[in-house]
Parts: sequence; C-alpha cells; structure tokens
Amino acid sequence: MAIDKHSRELHRVRASVSAKTSTNPSCRRYSEADLPTSRGALRMVIYRIDDDPNQEHVAMVHGQVSGHREVLCRVHSECFTSEVMGSLRCDCREQLDHALERITAEGSGVLIYLRQEGRGIGLGNKVRAYALQDDGADTVDANLALGFKPDLRSYELAAAMLADLGVSSVRLMTNNPAKIQGLEAAGIKVASHERHWVGASEHSEGYLQVKRTKMGHIAAPEPKPDPTPAPNAELASVPETAPTSAAPVARPKLSPKSAPQAASEPLEGALIDKDASGT
Repeated sequence: MAIDKHSRELHRVRASVSAKTSTNPSCRRYSEADLPTSRGALRMVIYRIDDDPNQEHVAMVHGQVSGHREVLCRVHSECFTSEVMGSLRCDCREQLDHALERITAEGSGVLIYLRQEGRGIGLGNKVRAYALQDDGADTVDANLALGFKPDLRSYELAAAMLADLGVSSVRLMTNNPAKIQGLEAAGIKVASHERHWVGASEHSEGYLQVKRTKMGHIAAPEPKPDPTPAPNAELASVPETAPTSAAPVARPKLSPKSAPQAASEPLEGALIDKDASGT
C-alpha cells in the first residue's frame, strides 16, 4: 500500500519524538470524551505516564487537527493557585482562558495542559517559594534559594502528545522562547510564534517583569496610538459659552401697547450659540 505524504511526515515526527524521549517514562493515550464548555465543544484527551494515575496530562482539542499544519496551539503548565484558587500573583488563569477562547474562535486548535506545577517544583515547594517572595525574593531567586533551577519544565511530553494527535507543526501561543526550542528539539515544527500577554495587575506586575528580565520572556508589544479622532473633536475644541452672572441688562420702559411684543423676545443672557452647544 502506498504511503501518502502526510503519513510519511506523521511517521517521521512520531519517530523523532520517540527517539528524543526514549529516556523518559512512556506516555500513552488513556481516555477521551467530548466536553461541552462555556467556550464551545472541546474533546478532552488524557495521557498517562507509565499507567500511573498520579501522572496524567491533558490535551483539549477543538475541531479537526489531525493531519493539519500550523495548528493553533498553547502548551500550558498547571497552576492550581490561580486556576482553582483565584490567586492574583500570576497571570496563568487569564492565559489559560485566553488560549481556549482563541482556539474556539479559530475553529480548531489544541491546548496541551501539563501537570508541571510551579515550573516543575510542585505545589508544596511553590508555596515555600511564595513565602520567600513575601520576604523580598523574586520568583527566580526564590527557586534558587530552595535548591531548584529557575525552570524545571520539559516539553518532550507535549511534543509526544501533539504527535499522537497527528499534529506536526503549530502556531504557538507563548511568550517563552524555551517552549519554542523545547518543542522543536523534540520534533514539532513551530511555524510561527504568537505573543500571549494578557495584562498585569498590581499583584503580578513584579512577577511578569522578572520573567521578561531574568527568564528571557518576550515583552508585550507597545500599544499603538489610536489614529481615529474622538467623536465631535472639532466641536469639543470650541469653548462653550459660559452662563453669565452679570447684573441684568437695563431695558427701556415700554408703553402698554408694546408690552406684549416685548414679552415674546428672548433675554440677551439666554441666547444660545447653537454651534458651540453641539446640538
């Protein structure tokens, strides 16, 4: 049977991923089901490491992705503190939500959700790092003080999951060059990279600044000035006539015959400049 071009490419990617992850625990698709969500229909695919129920990772798939090139993709690491507990120390929950919104708006795409809490140090150590940050350390220095590298995450598993889904090239939503390098080293082509900043709060600004200055994350683009003039800009530039508080203007006494005619005349102080008022 002849093997078509896509099948050869998919076989090459899977073989490349297999060769580059041969020293890692085996990963296999364990279960999957459709999942209706507030953002649309998604398919949830669970992968297990060495059949260990405590080592499960997730692919959220929207639309058709198998055999497609340049699939919109986000590789996202678990963040219990923000995604479940609502912590404002980081922007992880907002990044997760934004990625799913973009994927469903696109019509197809994949979100790989890796259980790598705290950039790979685990939840308990992440909270220990938080305590050091409360005493003045930044997110990198806190990890180093605990005896860890700034980032222990690996992306070979994400590459293996993408290959199993039939995805060989992606448009990657990330600000982290290490993700791009990690996926490509494991055999997944990153056809393009799309910035994924979602804004900062007073609680997360310092954390995001350290990611840019110490971890090489790509800075958010500068906002472009809006060239569209404000509505009624010309009218707004014309000063309005302020109501006068001067003494009433002396008016000549009128004879009884002319009084009705005078009563219908507007007062000088009540004249309205129609152009200045914008009406």
